[in-house]
Amino acid sequence: MSPSPVYIGVDVSKRTLETQGPSLLHEYLNVPQGHAKIIKSLPQHDAHVVMEATGDYQRGFVHALHRAGIKVSVVNARHVRDFAKSMGQNAKTDKIDAAMIARYASAKSPRPDPVPSEAQLRLTEMVCRRGQLVEARVMETNRLEHYYVPAVRKQAQATIEFLNQKIAELEKLIKSEIASDETLKMNFDRLCQADGIGFIVATALLAYMPELGKVGRKEAAALLGVAPFICESALRGRCRQIFGGRAAARSVVYMAALTAVRKNTILKAFYKNLRAKKPFKVAIVAVMRKLIMLLNHMLKNPDFSLAS
Repeated sequence: MSPSPVYIGVDVSKRTLETQGPSLLHEYLNVPQGHAKIIKSLPQHDAHVVMEATGDYQRGFVHALHRAGIKVSVVNARHVRDFAKSMGQNAKTDKIDAAMIARYASAKSPRPDPVPSEAQLRLTEMVCRRGQLVEARVMETNRLEHYYVPAVRKQAQATIEFLNQKIAELEKLIKSEIASDETLKMNFDRLCQADGIGFIVATALLAYMPELGKVGRKEAAALLGVAPFICESALRGRCRQIFGGRAAARSVVYMAALTAVRKNTILKAFYKNLRAKKPFKVAIVAVMRKLIMLLNHMLKNPDFSLAS
């Protein structure tokens, strides 16, 4: 029988890591030296470090834990806050938050996050950076039409051209990274076989949903944030809502769904039947849900095809 995990709660900030758990009741700097000190102080075989998702501030620490072979779970911050409120804990400090994360982990026993490969980490960073540059390009393009001073317009156009160049460079790097890793290349090629899935959508799914092809159909929909959750009470009828999930992946799957309902025979018929009785938003979300489930199934089963 395997020993029970020893949960270590960590409250992450830009500068510090506040830890709460057996033998760890200290604040460490959120730098490689601080990461090494925490890892050295952890129990040898049964440590399980749990922290909230805080943008990119936890990334370096999570990578260090994975390299050291230590289990780690990055959990939804809202779940921890709701748990703290249910325990009557409304105050918030770094120490309190770390302690509540440890108590949450002990009560909920979160699954350890899968350990990403180095290629997966590089791809995710590249795709994320490309998304940032595309967003900056959209902002600059939207501003361009409001400039009437020729010198200002010229400068804005130069900025857009520069962003186009950097985006193109990143796309070459992404293609090279995928080509250099057998697993990424195989999954990329499989995804691109489906109607509506091109370079942008496939790379986004590989980066933001690396679990795709390894989870169940309902879990895939929940990860994307298109799983319908029932909401009802005595005062209102049954209704279903979607929430949560990974926004970056969901935005590209939305665009893929718009293409799929025009080009893919299966999804076109599915969408047409829904639109006969449902509004557009309900129908297109249903298509997104079906699409991500089919892509998940396609990565699991080499013989399955989603092409028309």
